[in-house]
Amino acid sequence: MSDRLPAALFVYRLLSAAAMPLAPMMLKARQRRGKEPVDRLLERRGRASRPRPPGALVWLHAASVGELASVLPLIARIAARDVCVLVTTGTVTSSGLAAERLPRGAIHQYVPVDVPRYVRRFLDHWRPDLALFVESDLWPNRIVEASRRRIPMIMVNARLSENSFKRWRFLPASIVNLLQRIDLCLARTAGDAERLAALGAPRIVTAGDLKLDVPPPPCDAAKLAALRDAIGRRPLIAAASTHDGEERAMIEVHMRLRAQFPGLLTLIVPRHPERGAAVTVQAGGAGLTARLRSRGELPTPATDVYVADTVGELGIVYRLAPVVFVGGSLVRHGGQNPIEPAKLGAAILHGPHVWNFADIYAALDAAHGAERVEDTGRLTAGLAALMMQPAARQNVADNAHATVSGLSGALERTLHAIEPYFMQLRLLGPHA
Repeated sequence: MSDRLPAALFVYRLLSAAAMPLAPMMLKARQRRGKEPVDRLLERRGRASRPRPPGALVWLHAASVGELASVLPLIARIAARDVCVLVTTGTVTSSGLAAERLPRGAIHQYVPVDVPRYVRRFLDHWRPDLALFVESDLWPNRIVEASRRRIPMIMVNARLSENSFKRWRFLPASIVNLLQRIDLCLARTAGDAERLAALGAPRIVTAGDLKLDVPPPPCDAAKLAALRDAIGRRPLIAAASTHDGEERAMIEVHMRLRAQFPGLLTLIVPRHPERGAAVTVQAGGAGLTARLRSRGELPTPATDVYVADTVGELGIVYRLAPVVFVGGSLVRHGGQNPIEPAKLGAAILHGPHVWNFADIYAALDAAHGAERVEDTGRLTAGLAALMMQPAARQNVADNAHATVSGLSGALERTLHAIEPYFMQLRLLGPHA
C-alpha cells in the first residue's frame, strides 16, 4: 500500500519522535513504581539483551498477562515446528509468566515503547519473518515500521470492543490505514469480525477465542496443600482479578455475611499485585484482620481477609474456592476472564460490565453457568445463596464447565489459518 499517512498518523509519528528525549525519564519513573523491569529497561528502548538466533523467527506480541496466557498453547505449537519464537510483552507481571511457562527455545523481550527510533532499532536487530499481534494492541509506529519492512502481520484472537470501535470511528482514515497493513485478522467472535470489517480490515476469519483452548492454570501442589490446611473447614469466598473499588465491595460483603457464616474467610486477588498492601489497609480500616501472601503469610484462624497479591497463583484460588466473584465487572473495566474458574469447578458471579468477554459471559449466563449481580447488595445475596445450597452451587459449576468446553476449537482454527505463512517460511529456507 502507499506509504503516505493520514494526517492524524503523521502527527502521531512526529509527536512520538519528538517525545523520545522524555522516554527515559518516563521509564525511570515507572520503574520506581515497580511498573518497569529493574535490569532490562534498555529493552523498552529497543536495545536487545539477546542475540538473534539463526533461521526463521516469528515475533509474537502479547500486551500483558491475560493476553500471554491465552496464546501459550499457540506458542508451544509454533515452537514445535523448529521455528524460533520471539515473545514480547509490556508488563513486569507478564515477564514473570513468560519466565515460568514459555517453551524451551522461545525468547522473551520487553516490547519497545512506541517511538519510531526504538521500534526501528528493535526490528533491525530481530528481523522477524512473521509478526503475530494478540487481541487489540495496535500501536501505529510498530505497525508502520513492520509494514515498511514487508513483514507479514496477523492479528490473533483479535478483539475490538464496542467502546474501542466508537473511538476509532473518530479517526476513520487512520484506522483504515493501520488495518490495511495487517495481512489477516483472526477474530474472536462474529461481533469482533463485524466491527473490524466496518473499520476497514481487508481479510478477516472468525477463529474463536483462544482463551477457551487454554488448559486450566497450573498450581504448585505443595502451596495448594499448605493453603488448604491453613483454611481448614472455614467457609471461603473469593474475588479474582479485582480492580479498585471492588475490594471495598468484597470487604463490605464479608462484613454482611460473617454473622451468617461464622469463621468466614474472604480471599481477594487484586488484578495488579502492587495494590495488595492498599487492600489490607482498607480491610483494617473496616475493623478486619488481613494478611498478605506476598510476605509469605498464610491465613490464621483470626484472619478475615487474605490478600493473594502474587502472580500466577489463580490456579490455587480456583481449586480452593467453591464460589468466585470475577472482577473488573462491578466497575467499568469490561470484566476479567471467566474461563479459568469455569474449567476448575468454581461457581461464578460477575457484575454487569463484561464487554471484554461479552459472548462468553452471555453463554455462561444463558446456561446458568454464572450469575450476574448488579451491585454489592446483590453480590452479597448471590454469594450467600450459593454457599447455603451446595447442590445448586455444583449445578452452576457443572454448567459453566460444559459451556466453555463446548466453545473450544479456536487453537486448531488459528493454526489452520496461519499455515500458509509457515509454508512460506519453509520455502524461504534457513537464513541468518
